[in-house]
Amino acid sequence: MSKEIKVGLLALVALVALFIGFNFLRGSNVLSSNKTYYAIYPSVEGLNAGAQVVLNGYKVGVVKSLELVSDQNNVIRAALELDKGVTVGDSTKAGLSGSLLGSKSITLLLGRNTKVFTGGETIRTTTAIGIADAFQAKALPVLDTVGATLSHINAFLNKDTELSIQGTLKGARGSTEALQALILSNQANINQITRNFAQMSAALNKSTAKLDRIASNFAQLSDSLKSAPIGPGLRRLNSTLAEAQGALKSVNSSLTNQKGSLGKLINDSTLYRNLTATAASSNSLIQDLQANPKRYVHFSVFGGGGKEKKKTETTVAPNGTTTTEVKQTTTVAPVVR
Repeated sequence: MSKEIKVGLLALVALVALFIGFNFLRGSNVLSSNKTYYAIYPSVEGLNAGAQVVLNGYKVGVVKSLELVSDQNNVIRAALELDKGVTVGDSTKAGLSGSLLGSKSITLLLGRNTKVFTGGETIRTTTAIGIADAFQAKALPVLDTVGATLSHINAFLNKDTELSIQGTLKGARGSTEALQALILSNQANINQITRNFAQMSAALNKSTAKLDRIASNFAQLSDSLKSAPIGPGLRRLNSTLAEAQGALKSVNSSLTNQKGSLGKLINDSTLYRNLTATAASSNSLIQDLQANPKRYVHFSVFGGGGKEKKKTETTVAPNGTTTTEVKQTTTVAPVVR
């Protein structure tokens, strides 16, 4: 093979590669089996070759080319290259929509087709409302409302209101000046208060060490109490209390038991009656002694021996019975010198 043929084949391959690459950069794949359809728009502002063709938000093709048709009122015919799996027909619409960034794309709207296109047909077009259009439609009423609000504010801020605001600002300025004067006049007191706070802080700092020592002493006391043999002491105290309770129970049982000495002493009334009779007899004896002292005591000036006398004692019992006893007594006369 001659060099001329090789150069010619190489140039042909380069041209084919250039054509394929150029179309690929434009978004068209000349080697694919995709189908081409057409859509006619009165205006395609912002739409460029290579723009996306989307279906339900999914890219299903690209805008292959744009062509100005002068014999049809200068409309724009767009060639749409769609994927092989996309089915379009006589109910399909190609809507031109935009984004917030200003770029345009074509959105396919599918319906119930009575005729399915096979490629090369013209699809009906419509102008879909994009995000930018919707935003603009919502923003305009808001802007009108804001403008009306500003107008009301301007109407509210008339001369009287401005004078009132100025008076309020002057009053606030006067209050600020009065506060500054008050601060200046009490600067010495403020300085003294600051010094007092500083001294208090220093005193608290000095007391911190004492508080630390107190806390340490409490901690040592707590540790000492924790390690002290409190358990055996409590057990001995419980044992002592139990013994005291037993002793109290024994005393109580002795007092309530009428067979014992203490029980008889407390519960038997005989001792009470005997004591009462004894007290009555003692009273009678004292009264008789006071009334008749010579009957019991005899004095002799010269002294003498004792004389024996008989004494009759009458005892009255609590039940009313009278008992008479005769006793032999000896009287000793004292010697007076």
